[in-house]
Amino acid sequence: MKKAVFPGSFDPITLGHVDIIKRALPLFDQVVLAIGVNADKKYMFSLEERLAFLNDTFQDQPKISVTTYTGLTVDFCKQIQASYILRGLRNAMDLEFEKAIAQTNYKMSGIETLFLISSSGMAHMSSTIVRDVMRNGGDYHFMVPDPVKK
Repeated sequence: MKKAVFPGSFDPITLGHVDIIKRALPLFDQVVLAIGVNADKKYMFSLEERLAFLNDTFQDQPKISVTTYTGLTVDFCKQIQASYILRGLRNAMDLEFEKAIAQTNYKMSGIETLFLISSSGMAHMSSTIVRDVMRNGGDYHFMVPDPVKK
């Protein structure tokens, strides 16, 4: 079984995330959306809200499961017997940042990271930008799936 973990904080999930996840479905038997729990990080949305956003967004996708984890992503991958980490790339800065993490993860565990480049029109979307627009009362609806809009 080809199983991939798509880790993130998903604070909140964006249509950019949705794009990467949907495009990855034909490549894997199972995609695990894994919210990394970091006690030192301040989130806009609670863990329960973020879990609900993911579960509601992908409720009709049997190949997708949603969970949380703590610690190293590669340790979580080993725990659930996932051989791949899925990541999306929006730009060259993402590539350089994600490449270093992927190389470290592979050296530690032998787990491969698969990168998908964001689709046209999606590269400007990030959770950071969505949160900033939300905090300042702007229109964020074109950047997030329906469960986040509610």
